[in-house]
Amino acid sequence: MGLARNGLRRIAAAIADVVQQLKLPKMNFGRPVSTQLKAIAELRWRMFVNGLRSRRGKTEFASRMVVSSVFALGGAGGFLVASFVSYLLVSQGKPEYLALILWPILLFWQFFPVMATALTNNPDSTELLRFPLSYRSYFLVRMAFGLFDPACAIGSLGLLGVWLGVTVAQPLSFVWTAVVLATFGVFNLLLMQMVFAWLERWLAQRRTREIFGLVFILLMLSLQLIGPIVAHLNKASRPEFRRAFEIGSQVQEVLPPGLASDAIAQALHARIVVGLSSLALLAAFGLAAGYLLHLRIRAQFAGESLSETAGRTAVPQIQTPQVGWDLPGFSQAVAAVFEKEMRYLARSGPMLLTLIMPVFMLVVFRMGPLNPIHHSGGLSRTPDMAFPGAAAYALLVLTNLVYNNFGADSGGIQFFYASPVQFRQIVLGKNLAYAAIVVVNTVLAWIAVRYLYGAPHLAVTVATMAGLLFAAPLNFSAGNLLSLYSPKKRDFSAFGRQNATQTTVLASFGMQIVIVGFGVGVFAVARYYNDLWIAVVLFLILAAISISIYVAVLRSMDRLALERRETLLTELCRA
Repeated sequence: MGLARNGLRRIAAAIADVVQQLKLPKMNFGRPVSTQLKAIAELRWRMFVNGLRSRRGKTEFASRMVVSSVFALGGAGGFLVASFVSYLLVSQGKPEYLALILWPILLFWQFFPVMATALTNNPDSTELLRFPLSYRSYFLVRMAFGLFDPACAIGSLGLLGVWLGVTVAQPLSFVWTAVVLATFGVFNLLLMQMVFAWLERWLAQRRTREIFGLVFILLMLSLQLIGPIVAHLNKASRPEFRRAFEIGSQVQEVLPPGLASDAIAQALHARIVVGLSSLALLAAFGLAAGYLLHLRIRAQFAGESLSETAGRTAVPQIQTPQVGWDLPGFSQAVAAVFEKEMRYLARSGPMLLTLIMPVFMLVVFRMGPLNPIHHSGGLSRTPDMAFPGAAAYALLVLTNLVYNNFGADSGGIQFFYASPVQFRQIVLGKNLAYAAIVVVNTVLAWIAVRYLYGAPHLAVTVATMAGLLFAAPLNFSAGNLLSLYSPKKRDFSAFGRQNATQTTVLASFGMQIVIVGFGVGVFAVARYYNDLWIAVVLFLILAAISISIYVAVLRSMDRLALERRETLLTELCRA
């Protein structure tokens, strides 16, 4: 009992500290919180309106509208599904199964911003710290930015659908259900903001960034194994599967989705006290997430600055000169850019994931539904199509790099403009680095297919390489143009923000659809005539066209870089 009292006292003290911190800035330099929030809203509005005056701003707005329409359709679908399922569960007397809906909402709310940073809209609120802003205003602005995130909007529509379904089935519970679901929604919002805030803290320094990159890679690889593990459990004995299900059910009951479901179910069963206890535990989870978020935001507000600069040593270190790489057939400028790209990418966690994922996906498919041992018929041809699919995936995972060539250079773009080299040489060096990665991935994929599925036919191998000769130059051409016309600074210490503009995202999607469409069409024609060498000929013809386009685009890089220098420098050199 003494330990429990001490724990409750500590929780109460932490909550009081949060409340006190939120109440602190009453001075606000003579400006109330409402005035500060109104000023920020007007500033964001003026930035939006002024952005529409440029061609890039109009294109970005049109792209944003297209993406928002897709999100709206997805949110409407989730709303209808949540409403229908909730109504069925409550009307059939099974409200405790509402957790089956709340868990997908929580997972989508938290993981979609992480997995789809190209489609999220999470502005950098730290820019406001240079202004005389109160802590309460800054905290509320962070929450407001989170509310406008697509994941939050779609998740809120899902919760609204649950509330509607429960209310239609049990009209008298509409107030209680609204309170529970609102608490659950606030928890999700605080948890998402808290995760992003702490991830940014860990990504701010190189050592923790590398550790987090490794953890993130392991997590992504583990998620791919869910399907094979579930399939294995389905084949296991019934008692073992039932025992695992019971343990999972007991664990989820004390987690936020289970607590929210239990709070609604207990109220519908007229057990108000038990329902209140579940709601109180759910609110405690929200307060814990809010307190951890408060710790990070308060540190930022107090002027925390994390630097990666090494301290000065008493004795200067003598560095031996290193000879740069040499690429036969290319100039020293191209070789220098190639070396710089390879050295930077070799230290990047996402780059390691890029190298591993195509081979790892082949392993997952081999363990799962594409295992030719457990299937016959169409899947018996898996060795033929596994290699083209892995090669296409190896090119696809480089989309974020290819379509934003200069994003990682940020302020270093000034050295490119100041150096006595042609801009086409800089772009060529970057493209060669990406092409080298594609070649390495393709070779690793062929080896993996060889040992997992059997050696693909020679015609399949040659057709795949010819297909890459068509797809890679076309991707590089589009990426080079978009890198100049729609640049976007990449901040490796920030998490959950876009790595490319919305225009670039839509253009890259469209280009991938075109390339995949041509590839599928060529293989379909070859399959129809039962001769894969036809695919080789068709791909070589398409490759000649795409290489010609790439050469023409590369020759125009110097002129375009000079014309777009103001836009490029303004976007990449901003603080």
